[in-house]
Amino acid sequence: MAAFLRSRRERITPEQVGLPRGTRRRTPGLRREEVAQLGAVGVTWYTWLEQGRDIHVSPQVLDAVARALLLDHAERSHLFALAGAVDPLPGKECAGVPRALREILDQLAPYPAVVQNSRFDILAYNSTYGQLLCDLDALPDEDRNCMWLAFTHPGWRASLVDREATVRTMTAKFRASMAEHIAEPGWKALVARLTEASPEFRALWAQHEVERTTGAVKVFRHPVVGILQLTSTNMWLGPSLGSKVLTYTPVDEASRERLTELEKLAHSLVL
Repeated sequence: MAAFLRSRRERITPEQVGLPRGTRRRTPGLRREEVAQLGAVGVTWYTWLEQGRDIHVSPQVLDAVARALLLDHAERSHLFALAGAVDPLPGKECAGVPRALREILDQLAPYPAVVQNSRFDILAYNSTYGQLLCDLDALPDEDRNCMWLAFTHPGWRASLVDREATVRTMTAKFRASMAEHIAEPGWKALVARLTEASPEFRALWAQHEVERTTGAVKVFRHPVVGILQLTSTNMWLGPSLGSKVLTYTPVDEASRERLTELEKLAHSLVL
């Protein structure tokens, strides 16, 4: 746990959490006292955690530290597992997606829109994206990852018209992104889970390919509304969130009409 906390602290810049950088900073990322300040916990107590001392730490302190370090869902779960504690707020995403951004996603409908991080975790989405490849609302949080779904979910896989090329490109992009997160438990856990579940992933992962250039047009096969030809656009949200908004716009009028049908379908399922 000491090494994990230190690695999370060192990746966060002062600017990400609204602190001044100053001119004499030598520590990569945040200082220990800054994490303690952000989490409203004692500096000595947090220092002991990073030193790996044999102390009892309450779930409330772990929650405060997780928030201060902007841990995502997988990292938060890992922290509580390392501490042998029960998370009082399971499923909590510390970094989260701001409410304003969620409202923007909703306003983009019927165009599908989703917020993803570089690990392909699905952090937020609008109603149309929620029904584009499968019923995302029906999935547990830990399965809402595009890599996992592309290799293991029958409905998601069937929706990809050029599935083999798509999963090959996704795997290459995932490997390229992982180079910056090679020691992070959340990334390694996802690779291990995919390796165990999917022979196809094992074969592609063993090829060590990195990101390929592909066209922006994606073709999906929806079981109700039919074929959708959509242009994908990525919008980087900056280092404070470390994620991107991915939007899909119709290539032709037929796809535009089918997106409208898909939005109606999504709202009817909610009702």
